Amino acid sequence: MLTIPQEEIQGIIERVRLRLSGSAAVPMAAAVPPAEPGDGIYPTIERAVGAAWAAFVSYRTMGLKQRHRIIDAVRCEMRERAGALAQMAHEETGLGRTEDKKLKNMLVTAKTPGPEDLEPQVWSGDRGLTLTEYAPFGVIGAITPTTNPTATIINNTIAAVSAGNAVVFNAHPKAKAVSVQNIRWINRAIVEAGGPPDLVTAVPEPTIESAQRLMRHPRVRLLLVTGGPGVVEEARKTPKRSILAGPGNPPVVVDETADIALAGHEIVRGASFDNNLICTDEKEVFVVAKVADRLLQAMAASGAYVLAEHELKRLERTIFTDLGEGERPGHVDPRWIGQNAGAILAEIGVRADGDIRLAVADVPVEHSLVWTEQMMPVLPVVRVPDVDAAITLAIRAERGCGHTASIYSSDVNAITRMAREIDVSIFVANAANLAGLGDGGEGYSSFSIASPTGEGLTRPRSFSRVRRMTVAGGLRIV
Repeated sequence: MLTIPQEEIQGIIERVRLRLSGSAAVPMAAAVPPAEPGDGIYPTIERAVGAAWAAFVSYRTMGLKQRHRIIDAVRCEMRERAGALAQMAHEETGLGRTEDKKLKNMLVTAKTPGPEDLEPQVWSGDRGLTLTEYAPFGVIGAITPTTNPTATIINNTIAAVSAGNAVVFNAHPKAKAVSVQNIRWINRAIVEAGGPPDLVTAVPEPTIESAQRLMRHPRVRLLLVTGGPGVVEEARKTPKRSILAGPGNPPVVVDETADIALAGHEIVRGASFDNNLICTDEKEVFVVAKVADRLLQAMAASGAYVLAEHELKRLERTIFTDLGEGERPGHVDPRWIGQNAGAILAEIGVRADGDIRLAVADVPVEHSLVWTEQMMPVLPVVRVPDVDAAITLAIRAERGCGHTASIYSSDVNAITRMAREIDVSIFVANAANLAGLGDGGEGYSSFSIASPTGEGLTRPRSFSRVRRMTVAGGLRIV
């Protein structure tokens, strides 16, 4: 049964009261509860890294069976806490939708690979035996975003600890309280399963400076950075090996052979998920002109609001501080990042019926919505003459991030061409991009998609050193 300490409940009630008396678009600052012994929270990066190192030294002697028990316990705890963490994250950051955040937490809890991912390889022949196994790095320094704070921590923890590592997190300052609570609950599960305390640690007041100290600490062997271009570039400046999960601008292509009703439904589902905060979410659509009107109708039937031309003009003035020019990205007003489509529409004087999940704009190709990763439930749709033009524009709009793209088509050749030429880490055909994360599709899940450094969806193997042992002329038993 889910239980939340009374002081946390009172804190949530107080934040709700304060927010109801002010602007719903401005999150209230959340206080981090005081540290408790053994909860993984330390006042400085130096102490957090030191504690994680001591935990790693103990953990590496415990064996694979114990590692499996620990990961099972973390999964059990995170399933129980998924809803509470989602509510806390929404309260603290003011971003996204609580119900979608819970789904993200549940997805990574269930589908992040565990120690079973580290299957050894063996070569046996006339000249002996060679064994390759996956070994831990030691202490990993992880930077997490405000957009997916809890899902990223859960996912990173399961993957890194499955590989035998300890992790020190530097959370985004705007998600510090929920991140601290998440790490406390993870530590509790690890210790109750017989693991060492402090296998996962953090500082209660993360800053840019604490992130820099973490990145440069001599006992941190590997960096895992999930965030925007600034923090990714900061990690590049260090001499350490870095796994970098940066931004994306995922395009969608819809051709005349597509199942238009399916495309409309799935695009709305994906682009509106958690108010378009995830880097994999659909950001712009290129549709063959002869089916464009049908696609817009299908999207409207699936919970989207299609903007009239005069409404689009008002929207531009609201959500952009700089519209950009041509293919140069604009700058969005951060007040509207991750907010509900209904709130954005209300700001421009549109009172839509029901729970509108997505605002859709029929725009020319040069519009800034196409070239800007806006991270809000506003989706541009561009009409193009044919699928070849759509794929060419999709490649340009993706801007070489190598992140995510999708297509709706029954033409195998078109699907194959786009998949080959756009060269992204996640490519989805005929489903929402969420399917590429394992929600509605097969395969494992990750919320650290390392496109800049090429690892793609990270997993325990991503956080492992490959070690080989060869016995020449021996141990061959046949």
